[in-house]
Amino acid sequence: MKRKRGNAEIETLAHAKSPKPNKNNAESAKTHLTNLGLGINTAISKMDTRLLADYVAQRTKRFGDDLSVVELEDLYIPESAILDTKEWDQDRLAANLPDFLIYCAQQNQKSTDLSQAPAKPGSPHTLVLTSAALRAADLSRVLRKFQTKEATVAKLFAKHIKLKNAMSFVKKRRRINIGVGTPTRIIDLLEERALNLESLERVIIDTSFMDRKNRSIFDMKETQRPLLQLLNMDELKSRYATAESPLKLIFY
Repeated sequence: MKRKRGNAEIETLAHAKSPKPNKNNAESAKTHLTNLGLGINTAISKMDTRLLADYVAQRTKRFGDDLSVVELEDLYIPESAILDTKEWDQDRLAANLPDFLIYCAQQNQKSTDLSQAPAKPGSPHTLVLTSAALRAADLSRVLRKFQTKEATVAKLFAKHIKLKNAMSFVKKRRRINIGVGTPTRIIDLLEERALNLESLERVIIDTSFMDRKNRSIFDMKETQRPLLQLLNMDELKSRYATAESPLKLIFY
């Protein structure tokens, strides 16, 4: 029963399948949840952890026609893994991401300073996952305020950056505090053992961002499936509920 109630609320907030509004109020209906001028889905910021978990479950089921019920359930994200950020009241734009990261870090007294990097190369404390390379480049630029001589904000996406070069950068360059990229490229770096997640404290999912076709990272199979594959890797999933080295999923 709780699942049904949660789904109903998600439909209201995220308009997964809303009836077509009439011509006169079509624009106002869209703006209420998706601010077309800003390119964001404002519903995401209003969801608590339960609604976000249900939102992800719905999107998982949407692209899971080839999966069994058991396989689908294995991909669901537990509510306990999600950090509640609905009290943060700024628009979830690229320019506001640094302030959002500061807010999230303040929720954990044991959090590493955002401008500091773990000692081991290729071991960021923060990963930012987004749907496209151009968006990742934009987010990397605004997060440079956390970059220092001893801590690099790393661009981890495929466009114009070959995997071989990305592996070399992650393994041999300066220490990384924040990695920004697409799920597919980050999976590649993990499989090649270039990227290490042992120091990871948070994963920021760029959920509110809508592309020119009004799609989010959860609305496209080519980004949603790799994202869920990444979030369900043992290196991450085993730490969602641990007190020793907790890892939080954060929906931006």
